Amino acid sequence: MNYSHEVQEMCCVKKGPEHGPAPIPEEGKWVKVKEIKDISGLSHGIGWCAPQQGACKLTLNVKDGIIEEALVETLGCSGMTHSAAMAAEILQGKTLLEALNTDLVCDAINVAMREIFKQLAYGRSQTAFSEGGLPVGASLEDLGKGVRSQIGTMFGTKAKGVRYLEMAEGYILEIGLDEDDEVIGYKFVHLGKMMEQIRKGVDPKEAYDRNIGTYGRYDEAVKYIDPRHE
Repeated sequence: MNYSHEVQEMCCVKKGPEHGPAPIPEEGKWVKVKEIKDISGLSHGIGWCAPQQGACKLTLNVKDGIIEEALVETLGCSGMTHSAAMAAEILQGKTLLEALNTDLVCDAINVAMREIFKQLAYGRSQTAFSEGGLPVGASLEDLGKGVRSQIGTMFGTKAKGVRYLEMAEGYILEIGLDEDDEVIGYKFVHLGKMMEQIRKGVDPKEAYDRNIGTYGRYDEAVKYIDPRHE
């Protein structure tokens, strides 16, 4: 190691107490993280691309510094979905540091990786105080029945008002309006559960009918509109 002349001419001052890293909470334990293998936890990171036309939600389950599970959810960019397919194959089995320095193809996924790294490195994980953490596969619980991302899609204009297109419950079929033309409820079809039943042999029309539901005061509406065509 090379030292400047100024440093070489300095006298030595002994270092006092050993100031180690502050302990962070990890899966029900307090851990002084000195190496990547010291990090464990499940958490989420949100990322966006440079033109901000798309976003990514990344969920990782890390055990002893190794990514054991990766859930990649994307929104708003068709190319990002293909990048997500690559990222989901690339991430598992890597150390957290390897993943941080891996080209995950899409800016949004790279940013999500950066954000989740910071959370895990600072002990801000979802499993900070959960003894033993969560089993591999736990991220799928975020998707619910039908294993489908929860999506919210709304559109509105000053001239014509709001249109609900998709809620966590599913694809919106109709919006219910009251006598003042204000939204008081909606009818939806749960696409995830519908597709599961179709795959198991249920007639598509029957599966569709089985998975229609309503929310709010839909039955009290005086007018119903198709949010995509009216």
